[in-house]
Formats: sequence, structure tokens, C-alpha cells
Amino acid sequence: MRHRKKGKVLDRRRGRREALLRGLVNNLVLYEHISTTRAKAKALRPKVERLVTRSRENTIAAKRYVAARVYTDGARRKLFEVLGPRYQNRAGGYTRILTLSRRAGDGAEMVRIEFV
Repeated sequence: MRHRKKGKVLDRRRGRREALLRGLVNNLVLYEHISTTRAKAKALRPKVERLVTRSRENTIAAKRYVAARVYTDGARRKLFEVLGPRYQNRAGGYTRILTLSRRAGDGAEMVRIEFV
């Protein structure tokens, strides 16, 4: 039973799922918008929002938290230098999910996740 289990499985084992989400987080931070499936975007949103919230405070603890979850220097730098100050006065809800057309191959719902 899945009682009190959070998160989406995305039909992958734990290591591959975490690697997928790390890559999506990295690309979303660097490019500020990406196109992906709805399930992946909904799994990605809380991870990115936590990172932006932590990057709003410029402390050593926040930098270590972000460094443990974001593996590229460019994305880490952008979180603290661009995105953190941009959302300094916002209480939350840094991303939006916009529906696109369905994917041609398998009909999966495609969305665009972007920063507000």
C-alpha cells in the first residue's frame, strides 16, 4: 500500500527517477522554461519551488542545501544571483504550468513549465 508516500514514481526506479528530476531542475533553472509531460512537470514543481525559496536567503546553510541538490555551477549561481533576488518579496508559487498539444508519438499531455 502507498499510504503516506509522497511523490510520483514516473515508471522508473529511484536512481533513474532522481537523475531525471535533477536534469529537469537544472534545465528549468538555466533556461527558465522547458517543455515536458504533465506528470514530470507536476513532480518537478515542488523541487524547484523549494530550491528557489532556499536561494532567497544567502546563507551558507542555504548554499549547502542547494549544492546537494543541484550539481552544476551555472544553475547554482543563477539560483542565488538571479532567481533568489527576483522572488525576494513573493510568498511562493514561482512556477506555472501551461498546457500544450499532445505529443504525436504516444499522445502524452505536453506542458510548458516556466517561472512566473
